[in-house]
Amino acid sequence: MLTVKSLESGYGKIKALFGIDLEIKPGEIVALIGANGAGKTTFLKTVSGLIKVTGGSISFLGQPLNNLPPEKIVHMGISHVPEGRMVFTQRSVETNLQMGAFGRKDKRAIRQDMEKYYDLFPILGNRRKQKAGTLSGGEQQMVAIARGLMKRPKLLFLDEPSMGLAPLLVNQIFKTIKELNKTGLSILLVEQNVKKALKITQRAYVIELGKIVHQGKSSDLLNSDEIRKSYLGET
Repeated sequence: MLTVKSLESGYGKIKALFGIDLEIKPGEIVALIGANGAGKTTFLKTVSGLIKVTGGSISFLGQPLNNLPPEKIVHMGISHVPEGRMVFTQRSVETNLQMGAFGRKDKRAIRQDMEKYYDLFPILGNRRKQKAGTLSGGEQQMVAIARGLMKRPKLLFLDEPSMGLAPLLVNQIFKTIKELNKTGLSILLVEQNVKKALKITQRAYVIELGKIVHQGKSSDLLNSDEIRKSYLGET
């Protein structure tokens, strides 16, 4: 579904990614894990068209993505739920979800999708007219995920969905991610909660200083002494 080969990108003259190879197959949920500053968010932004590709290639469903504008990439079927949620704080929950459907013309189906995600996140249904900025962090994360789903993506990028959330909400978000994957949606999960990420994904990549240093089955990485020492704080 997604094939990334020798990808390079950065910020101006500062290179941040150095020859990244990564792939996602249809129906997979894949983790990209690493420390702060390792290049996880830069990778997502590069594939999403927010940062310019300076080397290598990206293809999605066989179509090249290199340096396409973000709106075209979204239209092709990739939705990106950004780090920090980035909801429209002064707009209602409902308007935030409608923004996720921007460009769709099927008004009846849009309404049906909104109700589906209100069922997925009942608290949002109860607060659909409330300004998103007045919601808790966990509720805003639900808005961000639902907004990303409103475009009916084939591949969903989730950037640190558990960041800053209480443990109970973290469990709820991860349960929701698993349920979404069961519908056939492919997901790339960027997450610092390494143990939880490896428990719900099929495969994983470990990135350090802009390079992939480990990859394999999530269960194998979870049981790797090196991964446990470096990312789980175990000895």
